[in-house]
Amino acid sequence: MADAITPVASNPWYTPPANAAAPGKVDKNMFMKLLVAQMRNQDPMSPSDGTQFLGELAQFEQLEQSTNTGEDIAAIRADLAALAGAQKT
Repeated sequence: MADAITPVASNPWYTPPANAAAPGKVDKNMFMKLLVAQMRNQDPMSPSDGTQFLGELAQFEQLEQSTNTGEDIAAIRADLAALAGAQKT
């Protein structure tokens, strides 16, 4: 039986990079890095399933759209707050 894998963060010699995402925070860059790492490290004699790969790409697209929607909503809220502030004066 294989030994359990120790998380990198629990290694006392590990120092996370300065631009590392906060623990528990997943963003589109992290997702893309994981997808690329998976493609690079797959076994050439047994490549990953194309259907699974397309599913992961669809998840990435959905994540990107959700992020863009959140940014758009934040911009709309800022514009509405500025408009409401301008009407009060």
